[in-house]
Amino acid sequence: MEQQPNVGDQPEKPMPTISELRDVAMFAGLEDRVLECLAAVAESRLVESGVRLYEQGDIDVPFCLLLSGQISSFRTSPDGAVTVVDVIQPSGHTGLQTILTQLPALTGVVTVAPSRMILIDGRGMRTLLPQEPSLATALLRAEAMALRCLVLQVCDLKLRTTAQRLGHYLLELAPDQTSHTATLRLPFDKRLLAARLGCRQENLSRAFATLRDLGVETRGARVVLHDIPRLRDYAVAFDEPKAAGD
Repeated sequence: MEQQPNVGDQPEKPMPTISELRDVAMFAGLEDRVLECLAAVAESRLVESGVRLYEQGDIDVPFCLLLSGQISSFRTSPDGAVTVVDVIQPSGHTGLQTILTQLPALTGVVTVAPSRMILIDGRGMRTLLPQEPSLATALLRAEAMALRCLVLQVCDLKLRTTAQRLGHYLLELAPDQTSHTATLRLPFDKRLLAARLGCRQENLSRAFATLRDLGVETRGARVVLHDIPRLRDYAVAFDEPKAAGD
């Protein structure tokens, strides 16, 4: 991976507003007083594509709350090979595990599109936790939900083929879920899409070839779904268990 600028190289940006912080789901129930303390150790940024937010092995990392754009996590092997681990979409976040455990970051993180985000200083946030139990509870719940999502991803990897996962992902991109056909564009390149689906690029190519017989036509980033009901039957979505009473 080419040397990229770090987020610390960017010019200073203003603090987020209380309203911006409250729009973040995990902070929605916090008092204004707590949000003001968070804002004092945070900043709002519009970060260009290709900027490193932090590196694999870093301990002093920011808590990154993605409002728009895309960021990816990557891991570098001892021989220098770089593998994209995940692609984080808006309303996602990264860095919290490292901040709470104070252990080295398992992956580096880089923007892969111009991205608007809130960056909260990790040390500053840790200082607030003993003083603000409501903030600690909010972060604990956020990490618990992240673990839940990870377990679901593991179940998905074990219960469905790559082609089924790809088919389900394409269905989620369809603008009209009730239509018989749809035309859409992939939101990022196939290298990142393979990482998003938990497979290698060669497996992704084979998955697209499998879906061709189900009416999936591809031309670069443009994808046409000619038979959505048939594709939906094939994809076999893994359903998350519902809470009692839902």
